Amino acid sequence: MDLFAANLRARAAALNPSNAEAARRAGLNERRYFHYVSEAREPDLATLVKISKALGTTPDALLGAKRESDDL
Repeated sequence: MDLFAANLRARAAALNPSNAEAARRAGLNERRYFHYVSEAREPDLATLVKISKALGTTPDALLGAKRESDDL
């Protein structure tokens, strides 16, 4: 899940909230959010959705999933 943590850090850096603020927006305590940022834990699906909404992105973007071209 290294890619998730890297994408999470990059998205948060682009928006510039502190870890505490990002955690608050996602409805998580700061310690739990820090575990995801530091690669110590992986979020469950519901938590992943909360984090992505709080950071204005999608779960796919945080996970690094690539979309298939619509014209295929």
